[in-house]
Amino acid sequence: MVGIKQSRNGELLKTDGVGDLLQNTGKMTVFSLCFLLCADLLDLAVGYLTVTIEPLPAVVVGDTVTLKCNFKTDGRLREIVWFRVTEGGTIKQKIFTYDAMFNTNYSHMEDYRRREDLVYQSTVRLPEVRIADNGPYECHVGIYDRATREKVVLASGSVFLDVMAPPLSISVVAADTPAPFSRYRAQNFTLMCIVSGGKPAPVVYFKRDGEVIEVIPYTESEGGGGGGGEGRGFAGVRGPRPLISRDLDDTKLRKSLSLLDADGKPGRLHTESPSHGRAPGPEPSPATEAIPETVVSREFPRWVQSSDPLYYFHNTLVPLKNGTSEVRAMLTWTLNPQLDNDALFSCEVKHPALSMPMQAEVTLAAPRGPRLSMTPTRAKVGDTVRIAVQGFQVGSVGNEVFPEPLFTWTRVGGRLLDGSAEKDGSELVLDRVPAELNGSMYRCTAQNPLGSTDTHTRLIVFENPSMRKGAPNQSNAASSSGIAGLTVAVAAILTVTLAVT
Repeated sequence: MVGIKQSRNGELLKTDGVGDLLQNTGKMTVFSLCFLLCADLLDLAVGYLTVTIEPLPAVVVGDTVTLKCNFKTDGRLREIVWFRVTEGGTIKQKIFTYDAMFNTNYSHMEDYRRREDLVYQSTVRLPEVRIADNGPYECHVGIYDRATREKVVLASGSVFLDVMAPPLSISVVAADTPAPFSRYRAQNFTLMCIVSGGKPAPVVYFKRDGEVIEVIPYTESEGGGGGGGEGRGFAGVRGPRPLISRDLDDTKLRKSLSLLDADGKPGRLHTESPSHGRAPGPEPSPATEAIPETVVSREFPRWVQSSDPLYYFHNTLVPLKNGTSEVRAMLTWTLNPQLDNDALFSCEVKHPALSMPMQAEVTLAAPRGPRLSMTPTRAKVGDTVRIAVQGFQVGSVGNEVFPEPLFTWTRVGGRLLDGSAEKDGSELVLDRVPAELNGSMYRCTAQNPLGSTDTHTRLIVFENPSMRKGAPNQSNAASSSGIAGLTVAVAAILTVTLAVT
């Protein structure tokens, strides 16, 4: 019995028992007391279990990652299971299991009713992680129910493993090449930077001669994905304007020998449409050709362009099957051959998995005279002759020409062997050349959006011993001797027949 004194109106009140305590204090009810007692008994029977997984920063492909699962309990451990969650949580792949049933490494409690915190940690090591390891992971922990050993109390925690991958490749190409060069109108030019294999998508930007280019983001009319999302940090404040806004002038073009026909009159320019050329006339004799063996002529534009071009930027993101992506960033501006020739453009990439930017660079260069080779070197009548481009004669950066040039073959003063006016490609094939082509001149025109150049080569055809002019006469003499022999044989037979008779 418990005695409690309480002052009420100056009197001492003496009560005995729990019932009197509840009635007089007014602070507890029988129900609340029972609830607390039952919760305490339940806690003693079941125990408690909390599970947490330490968060992880983003990791890079190839790193070794350790997943740590911390759990706190006053119960007896039953098992620890690690899962890798895939397919949006619908599939759980078991990657590690610890069964404590046969392991005696657990703590015995001295006082069953005394709460004792036991802190555990389970770690899983993932060596050389891959993109496929990206995703959520779960740690499930089970302890024995104190009321009955047949039941297990479970708790779990989860963590997301973010695996990054640096870009695998980067390249810069020119869109819509090879393309012809035009002296009469300005041309839009587009550089495309292709960055493949990155996760997350990298930030791509362009530089010119080492300086970041101020660009204007734009979106393609076809509904391309999010133009300029990655490059807005480099976007200019000027509004979009037409890509081509240039005036023409009457700058004179210096004529070269490669542009003169046999009569000394201007012939068809290789940058003009064939329909504007004059009709082919009779072929002049190679002996009267006033063209040297090699002529290198540069063509320059006949329009003037501002020195402050507008650069337009657009990029697209293409997801790849392995979880990475491919970024295609495009830089478009109105080309100025005088200013852009020999200009260094670079595409650079920033990515959290890279310690320094990744880059690829190209130097814009007009072709400067193709270097030609002819096989066979001593062509005979009836041979198949191949004239091919082996490189370029001069250049500021070796033999590199960017963007890819367009090669066009023509025959000076006439048509090609197959009757066509011109052929495209880096090689011209002449099948079974006749003797009439001896001394003929062939022009190779190399052109890209930065300029155009011509190179000439002369074809020398030698006689073929197997096709000499006397070969048909020998065959006729052989046939004549055969007829004469047959005549003699017939005469002898007639003589014998007359003698017998």
